[in-house]
Amino acid sequence: MTPSMLEFDRLTKRYGERTALRELSFSVAAGELFGFVGSNGAGKTTTMRIALGVLASDSGEVRWKGGAVDLAVRARIGYMPEERGLYPKMKVGEQLVYLAQIHGMGGRAAQSAMEAWTERLGVAERRGDEVQKLSLGNQQRVQLAAALVHDPEVLILDEPFSGLDPVAVEVMSGVLREKAAEGCPVVFSSHQLDLVERLCDRVGIIRGGEMVACDTVEALRSQGNRRVLVVAPRAGATWAEGVPGVTTLEADGGRFLVELDDSADDQALLHAALATGPVHEFATQQQTLTDLFRNVVTQEVAA
Repeated sequence: MTPSMLEFDRLTKRYGERTALRELSFSVAAGELFGFVGSNGAGKTTTMRIALGVLASDSGEVRWKGGAVDLAVRARIGYMPEERGLYPKMKVGEQLVYLAQIHGMGGRAAQSAMEAWTERLGVAERRGDEVQKLSLGNQQRVQLAAALVHDPEVLILDEPFSGLDPVAVEVMSGVLREKAAEGCPVVFSSHQLDLVERLCDRVGIIRGGEMVACDTVEALRSQGNRRVLVVAPRAGATWAEGVPGVTTLEADGGRFLVELDDSADDQALLHAALATGPVHEFATQQQTLTDLFRNVVTQEVAA
């Protein structure tokens, strides 16, 4: 076992007859960016709240460095809730200093950390403003500062990119990379799957309270049937139908995205494309994380 590993071990949580989490297990290593994705109501927020002690699981446990996550450990976790947890009428600077101090920092260190993070996140000029007077994007920046100000050993962030403009997204992405580079396990949920794909070392997809896929981004993208992009300007919409095991996913003029099952022969597909005339492109394409997620959601609906 890796000493600085955050482990979620067989978490189960029920609300009456509804099971929100069912034997959910995954781990996040030191220095790893882990993307936690799923549909609304899949169990992401419940999992994070159990890690913070906001909720209690019915069974299973969360461990840090091999031990239970108790009050002392939770003081070393930086948590960013999806629903903002700041005091709306308290000034930004005062609030961040206060939050740092209740996590155990001394007054001078807390002041220094507040100044550093508000500067880093672009809200230094708003230190004297009440949180409720900030734009939603700036409130999100302050919420991240609140998760970082006490120099946490672990980061757990629920939809941290929600409501941010592209510049703020890049700033926040840079911060998460930096914290991971310092050895901090970083877990975050997001519906922005292109961002998850770009940032994360590994991704876990949760459906109905169960982990249905968990691996590196590259491994997840390589799952499923092969896909080929074919650019054949003279081909009709149904040119690929005669090739066994091939399904046309997209057709736009002479540009086609087709899927090949295990029985399909890509050379037979190429010959069929050439039979229509010139072929300008014939390239294998991996599915995106969005494609994989869509397939998982489709399975959920079908079930």
